[in-house]
Amino acid sequence: VTLRLKIITALVRSARTFQELREITQATQGNLSVQLTRLEEWGYLTSEKVIEKKKPRSTYTITEYGLQQFEAYVWVLQK
Repeated sequence: VTLRLKIITALVRSARTFQELREITQATQGNLSVQLTRLEEWGYLTSEKVIEKKKPRSTYTITEYGLQQFEAYVWVLQK
């Protein structure tokens, strides 16, 4: 399973922080960051960055477009 698919699958359930996605996917910080940036550029997810206790925290959420693309992918797999 590709890293991008793992990310999208994790976000279908709920919004996740960068650290949560890193734990779920077991990806390196650099690789995860690159893939999240690409998915965001393509409109599959959005990110919200806030500062909590002087530390940055990014939370990612799947978009409606991303969910539609994921559902289409699952549909193709079922055929």
